[in-house]
Amino acid sequence: MAAILLDSMSPKENAPLILDGKWVRDQIFAELKPRIAKLTAAYRPPGLAVILVGNDPGSEIYVRLKIKTCAELGLYSEKIDLPDTTTTGELLAIIEGLNQRPEIDGILVQTPLPPQVDKDRVFRALRPDKDVDGFHPMNVGALMENIPGPRACTPVGIMDMLRRYDIPVAGRHAVVVGRSDIVGKPMALLLLHANATVTICHSKTSNLAEECRRADILVAAIGRAHLITHDFIQPGAVIIDVGMNRKPDGKLAGDVNPDDAKALASAYTPVPGGVGPLTIAMLMANAVELAEQHLCSG
Repeated sequence: MAAILLDSMSPKENAPLILDGKWVRDQIFAELKPRIAKLTAAYRPPGLAVILVGNDPGSEIYVRLKIKTCAELGLYSEKIDLPDTTTTGELLAIIEGLNQRPEIDGILVQTPLPPQVDKDRVFRALRPDKDVDGFHPMNVGALMENIPGPRACTPVGIMDMLRRYDIPVAGRHAVVVGRSDIVGKPMALLLLHANATVTICHSKTSNLAEECRRADILVAAIGRAHLITHDFIQPGAVIIDVGMNRKPDGKLAGDVNPDDAKALASAYTPVPGGVGPLTIAMLMANAVELAEQHLCSG
């Protein structure tokens, strides 16, 4: 991929580059397969346990996809279904059992969790070296200090996409709209570690459109369909749309108005097919990396 030069591109003269998450996912999977085969031949397959509490339809779809992907790549997986009446204590006991099992390299607790479950206690109970989502405080601290450790899947997938498309980050002004622990905050830190100048915006930001218009790289992760419109976009910006909002007709909508992205951006991620495939790809990459640490570090 040729590098995108934001200063020289004019969206009026050049069609924007569509950043294809499926292409990036397939590249990641192709690189993971020989690593998985090597582990399997020498030791055992990487192992991933996925815990699903309750019967949230969206969560059930995501979990099925994760288990299916494990099978396609050659990972060992276990799906643990729990009723929506599960208590924090019951879930902690299950996690402790998985923490002790040597064949399980990664543990994923699917969110959202029922309201009676203390999510923070659950994430803290995971062994940091089995926290495949990168949510444990020790792994969040490792991200802050820019030392190795599991990273939140969606943000690290976005960084991988930017790298694979040769989109420059160092020296660019990146604006992240959203401050969630899952996307916004780790995204900002990863961009900062890549030498971008980073602004974090959120629901209380004054003059949000003005802040966004300053962005060379705009990451929209606020969870409001088509919030980002023409007035928010600097011509030539790279737009990363993390939004997955369900419209009344059942279709997915991003946080960015797609017509405005096409008209103004130098490159953008479509919804669906942009950021979405990256999350599961990096989940698999985290699981394989944790297995390599467990099996090959000695």
